[in-house]
Amino acid sequence: MGTEFLKIKECDEAIDIIQNLFDENLKAESEEISVSEAYGRILYEDVYSRMDFPPFDKALKDGFAILSSDSFGASEESPNTLEVIDFLEAGSTTDKKVEKGKCIEISTGAAMPEGAEAVVMVEYCEKMGDKVNLFTTATPSQDVARKGSDIEEGNLILKKGDFLNPGKIGVLLSQGFETIEVYKKPSVGILSSGNEITLQGQELEYGKIYDVNGGMIKNDAVSCGADARFLGVMRDDYDEVKEKIINSLKEVDVLFCSGGTSAGLGDVLKHVLDELGEVHIHGISVQPGKPTIVGVIDEKLVIGLPGNPVSALMIFNAFVAQPLTRLAGIEKDFQLNTVKGKMTRRIHSPVGRMQYQLVKVEGQDIQPIFKDSGAIFSLSSADGYVKVPKSVELLDEGEEVEVYLFN
Repeated sequence: MGTEFLKIKECDEAIDIIQNLFDENLKAESEEISVSEAYGRILYEDVYSRMDFPPFDKALKDGFAILSSDSFGASEESPNTLEVIDFLEAGSTTDKKVEKGKCIEISTGAAMPEGAEAVVMVEYCEKMGDKVNLFTTATPSQDVARKGSDIEEGNLILKKGDFLNPGKIGVLLSQGFETIEVYKKPSVGILSSGNEITLQGQELEYGKIYDVNGGMIKNDAVSCGADARFLGVMRDDYDEVKEKIINSLKEVDVLFCSGGTSAGLGDVLKHVLDELGEVHIHGISVQPGKPTIVGVIDEKLVIGLPGNPVSALMIFNAFVAQPLTRLAGIEKDFQLNTVKGKMTRRIHSPVGRMQYQLVKVEGQDIQPIFKDSGAIFSLSSADGYVKVPKSVELLDEGEEVEVYLFN
């Protein structure tokens, strides 16, 4: 019996359909988390400052807080001498006021005392008991950070969609935020299917292979901002596949099923999707990866990826990474990272179907990797892939191409 694909789509059409299915069935949600746990998360809303920062005029250097006019004309040959009336370290305060002829010794980060308007660095001073000689002139506000000079109260400080790196988290902490609203990570599950699949740690019988796609697709989904879980292996049995999908969709919103996607004997995913929901794509006009299925069950997406690891990874990156990443709130104007270079060898491509060719990037040299879609080692050396349009039979050596980089 020949392979039959009932809803095969061209690449551009498939991309649009998958994005629309994400938009129609899955809505970005938020959750409130501790700022201390927010590294790597995506901000769900604009954030405005709660207060000025610094919240007071503060010294930027160790030295002496003075009236700037008390330093005018001071030099090493003719220092100005002031009375030291107190000492301030960071976090301490004083009720003493700096007046003409008087100063307060101060540490970096301490609040400027009343009356003082400048700091003379300790390197330009000589303290003797309760007196200090100034050897330089200080301008008003010298080595002083004015209240609100960094952040003014009520200003926009972070934007929706910002990636919370250490610096941005530092800004939140400076404003006293304990919790923050972030995008909730899309809930993603991965099932591997096939009678030949064996999990790591189990005895590998003759004719069986270890599962590759479960862990690989899980980590690819994590790189897109998802909360991804491997949910196990299912055999090529209709009732088992149906039960696994029903139970998995109780836990996740997007379910990837790897393997069992062609229309050949023993492949049941398409029939299960027909019974439980609706199939929107059954085959994409692409090589590798034609036997890809996309369906919806109760407003949750089920995506059947090819069993061959190279095909599965290519389809995920080319068709699913973008909508999944957007759902996670990452890079609203998502673009796959690309580089350009020249082919080091000729590529022949079948006319009538888009071909994705694995390549390795070495400077300006783009080296095609000629392995079948089940060749695992090719994935470890591949940096990305080149798209060969369905109307092109040949990419010649030396021809400039654009490489779509993984992740």
